[in-house]
Amino acid sequence: MATTLRLRRNPASKAPARAPWEESPTAVGQAGKGVVLFVVIAAVLVPLWVVVLTSLSTTGAIGRAGGLVIWPDGLTLDAYRQMLTNSQVTRALVVSLLVTVIGTLVSMVVSVLCAYGLSRSRSMGHRIILMVLILTMFVSGGLIPTYLVVTGLGGYGQYWALILPSAVSVFNILVLRSFYASTSAELIDAAKMDGAGDWRTLWSVVLPTSKAVTAVITLFYAVGYWNSFFNVMLYMPVDSAKWPLQYVLLEYVNQGMNMPGSVNNGYGTGHAQTAPLSLQMAVVVLTLVPILMVYPFMQKHFRTGVLTGAVKG
Repeated sequence: MATTLRLRRNPASKAPARAPWEESPTAVGQAGKGVVLFVVIAAVLVPLWVVVLTSLSTTGAIGRAGGLVIWPDGLTLDAYRQMLTNSQVTRALVVSLLVTVIGTLVSMVVSVLCAYGLSRSRSMGHRIILMVLILTMFVSGGLIPTYLVVTGLGGYGQYWALILPSAVSVFNILVLRSFYASTSAELIDAAKMDGAGDWRTLWSVVLPTSKAVTAVITLFYAVGYWNSFFNVMLYMPVDSAKWPLQYVLLEYVNQGMNMPGSVNNGYGTGHAQTAPLSLQMAVVVLTLVPILMVYPFMQKHFRTGVLTGAVKG
């Protein structure tokens, strides 16, 4: 005879019901969860607060703080005015946006087509191709052969060298393939009965039913292109007019380069009104803004996208 487990609920409480085997939370446990949550939130927000505040601080405030500013003291927008009027930064911003948009588009087209082909069990040679792709996740030619191939094809100093060498991620293809393989067979059969070919089936059936995983993989590619600077070091380290924003940030922060009109130290008393440290933090904020604007809208897709695509199939 089947028995039904009754969940315990406090009539005076709006808390969700607990199963009989679950213990009631203790005060120590609740306090510990609060402390851990506070530490995690502080670890995320405090560095962001310091970076933004330092970018808005004057030379005197940075000098009094001895470097990074933790508490507001003499706020100004001079760093952002000087940064946005600097031709190298604005040009680098445009380059980063173009590389991110074009690179993400190329990567998604190749990844979606490859994943859809591998998800069809009757595709010719799909098992061999899948094994070869998985093999590249563990064994690669290395940095020097990649550099020789790209430069041998005339990629040195060309924008396509920032896109094509890293255009495809096998991990992302596997996630997309797993999700596409779990698409309802009835929908695909119905599309074929209506006369739809593979291209129409992909566009009208598979992609509309997998918007979550497509959005997540698109975000992964976009963030990768936006944050990329290593390919610039390899293929165009000399021509500063072609540098994206991340490489300009690297030069300003790590190499000690100064924008025109800034003083020579982080908190000195030079004639300029803007300290280099404030400019550096302003460039950091500029690189964070696009991701911070897009990420909240994509967050809801992570659970239904990556996790579902990884588990199914």
